[in-house]
Amino acid sequence: MSVARPEVRREAFAAASRFRAEFYACLTARRDDMFELTDALLCVGGPVTSPVDLTMVPEHRRGHGALYGALNRGQIDVGRLRTLLAELPLPRFEGGRLVLAVDVSPWLRSDAPCSADRLFCHVYGRAKSASQFIPGWPYSFVAALEPGATSWTSILDVARLGPEDDATAVTATQLRAVAERLISAGQWVPGDPDITIVMDAGYDVTRLAWVLRDLPVELVGRIRSDRVMRLPKPSPKEYALACPQGGRPPKHGKEFRFAKPETWPEAAITTVTDTANYGKAETQAWDRVHPRLTHRSAWLEHDGELPVIEGTLLRLKVEHLSKEREAPPVWLWSSKTGAAPADVDLWWQVFFRRFDLEHTFRFTKQTLGWTTPKVRTPEAADQWTWLVVVAHTQLRLTRPLAADLRRPWEKPTKPERLTPARVRRGFRNIRAHLLCPTRVPQPRGAGPGRPPGTKNRHPAPRYDVGKTVKRPETLKAIGKSGRSWQRGRPSCTAQDERLTQRGSRSSGTGP
Repeated sequence: MSVARPEVRREAFAAASRFRAEFYACLTARRDDMFELTDALLCVGGPVTSPVDLTMVPEHRRGHGALYGALNRGQIDVGRLRTLLAELPLPRFEGGRLVLAVDVSPWLRSDAPCSADRLFCHVYGRAKSASQFIPGWPYSFVAALEPGATSWTSILDVARLGPEDDATAVTATQLRAVAERLISAGQWVPGDPDITIVMDAGYDVTRLAWVLRDLPVELVGRIRSDRVMRLPKPSPKEYALACPQGGRPPKHGKEFRFAKPETWPEAAITTVTDTANYGKAETQAWDRVHPRLTHRSAWLEHDGELPVIEGTLLRLKVEHLSKEREAPPVWLWSSKTGAAPADVDLWWQVFFRRFDLEHTFRFTKQTLGWTTPKVRTPEAADQWTWLVVVAHTQLRLTRPLAADLRRPWEKPTKPERLTPARVRRGFRNIRAHLLCPTRVPQPRGAGPGRPPGTKNRHPAPRYDVGKTVKRPETLKAIGKSGRSWQRGRPSCTAQDERLTQRGSRSSGTGP
């Protein structure tokens, strides 16, 4: 089966069997059907092209009606399953640091008008200006990343975004719940490095840093190259020299325009690293850089004075991309201040590892058939999504047990370098030695179904696509004054006001 040591193999078999037993306990309705459906996902030869074909796999001992019954009427204790995923062994970076990635992947349902809760999902095209919006169900995934070049991730949570949900609020709630479960499971204890959470430019990283400021996490996110942020406010001595007549000190420093290098001060940290695929990677870092917030978007209903969310700004420039393409600079922002050169190198390296989550999305869609079923209800889609997550987790747990069942045209691979697709090829052999708690199916006759020639008297309702809640965009829309939070504050002099408000048109909140 493998060249793994006997003790490693015994522990892997025991861990996989324990997980299967706990997963079976998480199934509260149609548990035998759903458990065997998950095994069929892993044992079928080749990609999943049709869900009903899974009923022909020997590991699925029930009829095709059981498959639809499991998706439509099965139930999973999702809270218990999430806790189970958080208790599993997780990969760690240097120093025992946990690194999580969050991203959204859509389940496109463009021709399903009878499916509820669909949203317009942004889909990228292969050419410039080829992106488009297609109706579907967007799912937010949180996964633990592995160090080094790999296509493995450890999925910890998944949540579907609904028409009434605020994406930033849902992401904050999801990340908070994941972090609290990891702490409760003992994955993080006081004294360990903070949990690093990395995200792409579609997230408001500064807002999330403020909401999650009470947790032992540090956020790293990419931000647009046309942003304008602010430097730290001047010290009392510098302010006294600039404004000798006195007045209230400014809240923000000078502007930091990403597109204008003349506004950049000298970088606090500069590192140069040789990479295998991109040549030299030069990173510049500036400390205590923050956005100038305004009462709009996510900060519209914020009570009191808006906070100053300081962090470390990074500019990463590599020599080239693959195929010698020109590489534009990448701007990153971390919620941690007072960073060391080792922290700066860690942040841009884990940002590159964030793309491993894209390999997980591709594997679940193209091989495990995550978006293959044409289910009608979003609840059935949630059930299928969790079954796919459990199937992917079982592959990760049985990774030390898999043999390299390669195709004749494929190169040999070391056991520790096997991809999820190669581990899945030998899962049928591994499953024979794992715990299987399902009961023997009881033979029953086929249901009567609808009598031939009768019409459907209950047509399915149709649903519109898109958001159903329009959120206010201004303070006037929610009945607040623009200066209501400033009542009782001392007034500024004209010179202080000019220093404070300089560059106010560059204010913003989102990435």
